[in-house]
Amino acid sequence: MTSAGGDSANLRETALRSAHEALGATLVDFAGWLMPLRYSGEKAEHTAVREKAGLFDLSHMGEVRITGPQAADLLDYSMVGHLSKVSVGRARYTMITDADGGVLDDLIVYRLAEDDYLVVPNAANVGTVLAALQERAGGFDAVVDDRSGDTALIALQGPAAVEILAPLTDADLSEIKYYAGYRHTVAGQPVLLARTGYTGEDGFEIFIEPAAGAPAVWDALLKAGEPHGLVPAGLSARDTLRLEAGMPLYGQELSRDLTPFDAGLGRVVKFEKEGDFVGRAALERAAERSADRSGGRRLIGLAARGRRPIRTGMPLLRDGEQVGTLSSGAPSPTLGRPIAMAYVDAGLDASTGEFAVDVRGRTEPVDVVELPFYKRER
Repeated sequence: MTSAGGDSANLRETALRSAHEALGATLVDFAGWLMPLRYSGEKAEHTAVREKAGLFDLSHMGEVRITGPQAADLLDYSMVGHLSKVSVGRARYTMITDADGGVLDDLIVYRLAEDDYLVVPNAANVGTVLAALQERAGGFDAVVDDRSGDTALIALQGPAAVEILAPLTDADLSEIKYYAGYRHTVAGQPVLLARTGYTGEDGFEIFIEPAAGAPAVWDALLKAGEPHGLVPAGLSARDTLRLEAGMPLYGQELSRDLTPFDAGLGRVVKFEKEGDFVGRAALERAAERSADRSGGRRLIGLAARGRRPIRTGMPLLRDGEQVGTLSSGAPSPTLGRPIAMAYVDAGLDASTGEFAVDVRGRTEPVDVVELPFYKRER
């Protein structure tokens, strides 16, 4: 095991730290957690997920339970989605915004029972989401309970995920549809087994509480997956996988300064639900601006013509003038050339002009392409 910067003594550890060390992982500080960045190498791990399967430790993610007779009402008020319409056993991708419509986080909400929801925020935003939900809970008969420290999360992603998992669980995996999650067992451990992920591939996210049960699940999956080409995968591969799939990353494509409409995700905002919700008025104005491109920003996809890497933060040029900044950028192992996402003014006509990225003073020609860059065959 090697460490890349930071004082590991002050970082939170997952229940799988010893497993990562035994596998030779490079461990780094990520959102205050000591997390595996890579094992054998990000390109090999990325390719394994696209072609076979990869195993991720995502225990740094948050888990917040919302329970009580008005749990659904609280979530409808607190978030942009219509969570009271989610059926038991199903999940929904949604966002929580401030009163000005700025995104505090994007997250997944699972409905475990009629009055029992699981909210999964990003690691860096657990405190922000928890505080917002607790503040917004006033007047609602609902309890907000942070279970992040007691829960481990393992993701099995890739075309071979079903074959690997099937012998280890009591679940009929054909009955677990995309964005669904149910109570089952995996390797003898009670879990919430969800068909969700952040890679663009089929796969499962396995929530284990208490977290002490995670090593047994991890080891069983690695052993069962060995004949199928399963490899452990780190945060670096996860980032290039989600970029290829056109999935936003908080702090890059999403922030308090951006609305869901800027990110091209206005579909998650459900104005049709009854009653007010935090940010409704501001988001209605953002929706109007987005519809006629009279203001705000717009997220576009870029593919380099050459092989020089284009990275996050680099200026985007059109006809030599800066028109935006790359929000994410990296070489794409699947496509064989660098790709990026960038924000431009909503009114910019991206179909005209010559686009390029300023790579340390030298221009790298790029093409504007549709998102996502990669979409798996169903």
